[in-house]
Amino acid sequence: MSAPTSIPLPRLRPWLLAVPVLLLIAYLVLMDNGAVSQAGALLHELMHDGRHLLGVPCH
Repeated sequence: MSAPTSIPLPRLRPWLLAVPVLLLIAYLVLMDNGAVSQAGALLHELMHDGRHLLGVPCH
């Protein structure tokens, strides 16, 4: 059995940046009902339709 090797930071950096962004997008689409996304009715409707497309109950 070989010893575990460490992953160099340059290989981890894209994941360290992408994961929080993807989590924020998932929150906005799946959970936010206008609490954070105050950009108007169009954004609200896009998020609402995204919930229905993914099968997430929202009302």
